[in-house]
Amino acid sequence: MHARDAARGEAPVRREGPMSTKTRLARQLAVVAGFEDPRVDLEQYRTPPGLAAHLVHTADLHDDIEGRTVVDLGTGTGMLALGAVLRGPSAVVGLDLDPGPLATARENEGRVAAATDVRWVLGDATAAPLCPEGPTTVLMNPPFGAQSGNEHADREFLATAAETADVSYSIHNAGSDAFVESFAADAGGEVTHAFETELDLPRQFEFHDDDSKALTVEVFRIGW
Repeated sequence: MHARDAARGEAPVRREGPMSTKTRLARQLAVVAGFEDPRVDLEQYRTPPGLAAHLVHTADLHDDIEGRTVVDLGTGTGMLALGAVLRGPSAVVGLDLDPGPLATARENEGRVAAATDVRWVLGDATAAPLCPEGPTTVLMNPPFGAQSGNEHADREFLATAAETADVSYSIHNAGSDAFVESFAADAGGEVTHAFETELDLPRQFEFHDDDSKALTVEVFRIGW
């Protein structure tokens, strides 16, 4: 996976253990099923295991998962939440407003061996019914706002992250760096690290012309 590490500041990085590899995590997440009936209005796509592993592994190296509460906003079928649960958090919450994917997420939890249970919550990520205690990390792959009526959806997810967590990792469309940095600054936060990678989208809606499409995306770490 191509990555461009564009660190804006220094953050503590733990040395990787022999069994805590990104490749192994991607293999563990390969069993996570996607959406049975994806909704185009919610831009429901399964986060690829490789990308999820990359994000979770990066967060883990920055001490942003182990011993902390992790919240996956718009969890879908649970990919990021289940990646986090394999890295020693104190608690994991997966939040989504669509009950169908949440049911799949619960099934996926049974496929992924983990010592910590996930709390699956039905609710709107833009008005999250959450008040986590202690150090909290948000992981999310929010809608990019590509569909009519869903513009700036990622802005609302970032607002929830700012209210919920002291650090967040989020996936955004390429070219979002100015927006994300500006939003974070306005909310009292700071983008500390970013990297560029690819998101492979399968054909799953009628308007898709290709069997699959690789989108360039950017992942941002924000300290709130």
